[in-house]
Amino acid sequence: MKTANIFNIQHFSVHDGPGVRTVVFFKGCNLHCKWCHNPESIFREKEILLYPDRCIGCGACIEVCPTGAQQFVDGKHIIDKTKCIHCFKCCEECYADALVSVGEEKDLDYILRQIKSNIGYFEQSGGGATFSGGECMLQQEALKALLAGCKEMGVHTAVDTAGNVPWEYFENIIPYTDLFLYDIKAADPQVHKNCTGVTNERILDNFRKLAERGCNILVRIPYIPGCNDGELEGIAAFLSEFPQIKAELLPYHSMGNSKYHALLREEPFSAKAPDKAFVAELKQKYNFI
Repeated sequence: MKTANIFNIQHFSVHDGPGVRTVVFFKGCNLHCKWCHNPESIFREKEILLYPDRCIGCGACIEVCPTGAQQFVDGKHIIDKTKCIHCFKCCEECYADALVSVGEEKDLDYILRQIKSNIGYFEQSGGGATFSGGECMLQQEALKALLAGCKEMGVHTAVDTAGNVPWEYFENIIPYTDLFLYDIKAADPQVHKNCTGVTNERILDNFRKLAERGCNILVRIPYIPGCNDGELEGIAAFLSEFPQIKAELLPYHSMGNSKYHALLREEPFSAKAPDKAFVAELKQKYNFI
């Protein structure tokens, strides 16, 4: 049975391509962006999120935990990560949803049925299915099968990618992809490495090849004060070679920080969200949308 390792299917999204869309979020990424808004997507392994504010203190998780990892210390619910064996019995037992598992192998037919259930909304709005992550292109066979399944149903397809994969991965899915949502996070290779853990030569090279093939691309540029905010000039200069391609500026927000806490990780980066008027000025200056 063919499956994909995903962590969410979001219905009725209006921020991930044209129209109303169903977004399938794949788990696993080969970048480690300091500001990642989906930290639960970084690692391929299934994980536990703990939301202490939801906990009702019933103690059911303690009763089923085989190693004593679930604990209450001074009235606070904690997980001893040194003892946790990731059996996920605690998540299965927690009806208050204070303990939630994230990441699951899902049958591709199930995913396609979820997408198909929204075809009426796609037809009315010009929407479709978007495959995101994490980095969806790391699960190449599953992604290609899902894209091909969507095309058989007449569903518009979009692939949201950071582009840090071998070029042949793109060649495999270009025939089934109507739109690439392509992240460009920095122009300078060292700045890109400081921000994401990898340099950007392959990313920019893949972008050039996609553009040369005439693929439909919308560039997405995260604007992160204190991280890549000095890169807009260089990114705009790079994109000037491709005047047919539009670029969208995405200002930093801190909505993902609560997920780091739930994953029992420290926030790797925090910044102040930029002023809306200032972001509008940047968009006008660099001709971003």
